[in-house]
Amino acid sequence: MKKIVVTGANGQLGKCLRDVASNFPQFDNHFVDRAVLNIDDPGSVSEFFESNQFDICINTAAYTNVEKAESEQEAAFKTNAEGVKNLAKACSAQGTTLIHISTDYVFDGTKQTPYKEADAVNPINAYGASKLQGEEHIQDICEQFFILRTSWLYSQYGHNFLNSMLRFAAEGRDLTITTEQVGAPTNANDLAEAIYTMIESGKEDYGLYHFSNLGRATWYDFAEAIFKCSGQLESVKLAKTAHYSTFAKRPAFSILDTRKFSETFQFELKPWDQSLCDLIENHKK
Repeated sequence: MKKIVVTGANGQLGKCLRDVASNFPQFDNHFVDRAVLNIDDPGSVSEFFESNQFDICINTAAYTNVEKAESEQEAAFKTNAEGVKNLAKACSAQGTTLIHISTDYVFDGTKQTPYKEADAVNPINAYGASKLQGEEHIQDICEQFFILRTSWLYSQYGHNFLNSMLRFAAEGRDLTITTEQVGAPTNANDLAEAIYTMIESGKEDYGLYHFSNLGRATWYDFAEAIFKCSGQLESVKLAKTAHYSTFAKRPAFSILDTRKFSETFQFELKPWDQSLCDLIENHKK
């Protein structure tokens, strides 16, 4: 029985992985939060892995606040780069396969066709730079690793665009949403299922992969679909803007080419709007 540890288990993806894990009873799953395993502390990471002998580590522990990362660069790099380096060293030493979640924000957004795994990286904000450095540490240190870049992650859990929009609508706020950026909203439940499907396959096609739901959207499109699926489109005050001032720069275009993942692991990706509506419908029930 494969022994799996999920770091950052109280984050949205960690919680989705916990939900999905019940469908894969053949694995011995362990979910740890920062109180149990702080990846920023190299000594405790090394000791934790020496004591437990995991086959696979799914790392969802991360500094994820894109805006704050600009003013808290030290904290972002400590977790997303140095923390990942600590994990990579421990996994390498113990022969543990590392599955790590990265981001579309490693790209600068100047391309007009979906980004492939081999395309040049050039992050334009501190968050993207910190995540890229984490990727580089893994590639330098580990032989058995999967890096999954994903985009615009949301779920029923935590602080994300879906939950923010639903909360703002309930508060009766006027919502002005940007059309400046194009990406693919990705349901964290789909990513969690993909990760376990990948593990179940037993394939050792290590390396870098892109994973997102299919299609493309602006943030305005995403918001509009949320309210359409939740039956609030007629009542909500929604407007679009071509310009929306943010502290952190964001790539104007960050669609990921997901064919390598779907073909390697025979995983059928869902269109983003269908997956979004399915999630909202399920939680209405």
